[in-house]
Amino acid sequence: MARKKQVQKAAEDRRLQDYELIYIINPDVAEDALEARVSGISQSITSRDGVIASVDRWGKRKLAYPLKHYLEGTYVLTKFKISPARLKEIESNLKISEEVLRHLLVKAGT
Repeated sequence: MARKKQVQKAAEDRRLQDYELIYIINPDVAEDALEARVSGISQSITSRDGVIASVDRWGKRKLAYPLKHYLEGTYVLTKFKISPARLKEIESNLKISEEVLRHLLVKAGT
């Protein structure tokens, strides 16, 4: 009985679900370093068996309130599919990144 539950859990984890990740990067990051950071985050998703649908760079925008003493930041929206079991790894990497001021990861509409 326990083995059957483990097999079901493994099958659920393999299903890919749609997610949207929006993050704000420190405005002091140079353009080439910004591209490297965006591709690094995308690589983090694909290395965990995720599939990137799109990456939209919204550019520098004024923040509603200061974040870590910055008044503006570079916004990036990434849409992708991934197994829900892999999300914690991605979020922990975003939290420890010094360049990422803030991020929001949400499950895309159902």
